[in-house]
Amino acid sequence: MNEPIIVVESLLRRFATGSGGETAVDHLNLTVQTGEIYGLVGPDGAGKTTLFRLLVGALSMDGGNGRIAGFDLRQDIEKVRHQIGYLPQRFSLYGDLTVSENLRFFAEVHGIKAAAWQQRKAEMLTFVGLSEFEDRLARNLSGGMKQKLGLATALIHRPRLLLLDEPTGGVDPVTRQDFWQLIGRAVTKEGVTVVVSTPYMDEASRCTRIGFMNRGRILAEGTVKELTQPLHGRILELIGSDPRQLRQLSEADPDVEAVQTFGSKLHLRVKAGTAEIVQQRLQQTINASGGTLDRLRPIPSTLEDVFIDLLENGNHERTRH
Repeated sequence: MNEPIIVVESLLRRFATGSGGETAVDHLNLTVQTGEIYGLVGPDGAGKTTLFRLLVGALSMDGGNGRIAGFDLRQDIEKVRHQIGYLPQRFSLYGDLTVSENLRFFAEVHGIKAAAWQQRKAEMLTFVGLSEFEDRLARNLSGGMKQKLGLATALIHRPRLLLLDEPTGGVDPVTRQDFWQLIGRAVTKEGVTVVVSTPYMDEASRCTRIGFMNRGRILAEGTVKELTQPLHGRILELIGSDPRQLRQLSEADPDVEAVQTFGSKLHLRVKAGTAEIVQQRLQQTINASGGTLDRLRPIPSTLEDVFIDLLENGNHERTRH
């Protein structure tokens, strides 16, 4: 088996504040295998962007150690940077340059010689579907096209690792779908490993493995199946009239741990082994209160259920390899 492309141990980064300091990345451990698409999910302020900036050397570590593509994060940071393509959350193209000129600029930044960058530019324009727009000013591109150009600039120097910080934020669903197809093709055709942060659970489910991050740590990681398994048989879907009343009645049940709203539905997380008892009891309680119950049934747990459970209860790491 190939050596993992990312191995970091006890990674630590603090920021000075008026109250004395804030720990953004807290003794974090992370291993990513070559060829994976690793999804990083967490609330705002979880430390995802700080982690990316540590991996590319934009921030210095306050503790810990790590290796990227075999190079030491402390001793070989310039070699590390050459191995990484990075698309930050607030990526800025040069609006007064054309698509082609932006690619040339980033190629030259990475030391690609003139004899080589023209062919590579053509490959990237074809890859992201912007060949017919190479003479258009970057400022005149749509949001989705700008993200595709950003991806092309991140891949221009043939990195082994691609870091994408919420790359589809603010774009429409069709553009999101197109961009994720490009991510998959980047893995198969460009041979890169991808670490992507995303607020969208449907995007996270596309990843080889997922890591849930909060307060600077990875609380749990694994495949979708591994992450949802602990909640198997513990999620009930409740639909009926007067959702506010149904919520109050559900929250009052001693075996219901949490109630979350998903559109017109309620998801109840119950204690292990109590789903059938809760069903029977809530049916009686709702009927006795004059409420209308349309549906109350067990459903498979989702990543959203896992995420909420971890944020409420996951102050310890539950890591699976």
